[in-house]
Amino acid sequence: MSTPAALVTGGATRLGRHFAESLAAAGYDIALHVNRSRDEAEEVAEGIRAKGRACELFSCDFLHDDVGQLIEQVTQRFPQLSVLLNSASAYTPAPLAETDLEMLETQFRVNLFTPLLLTRHFASAVDTGQIINIIDNKVAYHQYPYAAYLLSKKSLAEMTRMAALEFAPRIRVNGIAPGVVLPASQRTSDYIDWRIDGIPVKQQGEPDHLVQALHYLLNNDFVAGQILFVDGGESINVEGRHSENYPG
Repeated sequence: MSTPAALVTGGATRLGRHFAESLAAAGYDIALHVNRSRDEAEEVAEGIRAKGRACELFSCDFLHDDVGQLIEQVTQRFPQLSVLLNSASAYTPAPLAETDLEMLETQFRVNLFTPLLLTRHFASAVDTGQIINIIDNKVAYHQYPYAAYLLSKKSLAEMTRMAALEFAPRIRVNGIAPGVVLPASQRTSDYIDWRIDGIPVKQQGEPDHLVQALHYLLNNDFVAGQILFVDGGESINVEGRHSENYPG
């Protein structure tokens, strides 16, 4: 049988790298999307090839290039493409009062428009397959200091559910919403400890927790249109105010 292949966007760094490497370990050839992180992508590709799987780099600037051509190029190299994992993301924090058109266009184009268009072209190119969208557990909140980013990710969560309906049963579409797993490098240890204190299981997540979630979604063919929160229960830890916690 031909080896199945997976396209991983943003697969050169952070969580995307872990997803690409875990898919390769599970027997997939990897189409690794890259934009600016070329050196990191080459390193990931070399590691995957060293373990016996094919891995090719595909350049695409999601702000300017035609993503339909990306799918076309990938399927020419990997005709057995069966998984699309949308992990690439744009993140710039700003409240609504400081959000301009450029910020909206950048974050919506990378975080929503690109996954939507890739979904469309992937669905046209494959007979059967799966799509996994990497979202964010922040979609459970209304954190206005991240206005453009969070609105784009909330929209991605809704698009995931719509696509699951439109393309079933031929293609299953699901999402993963990570919590505190790989905090940004500028986050202090005090900040991370404070975040962990708000997580019911009282621990920081590891990339392997997300890898386990990925393979659960890939292997369970009765799951569709779901957003799997992998965050230690952080996103449900919102009691609200009521008579029994009123301090007065």
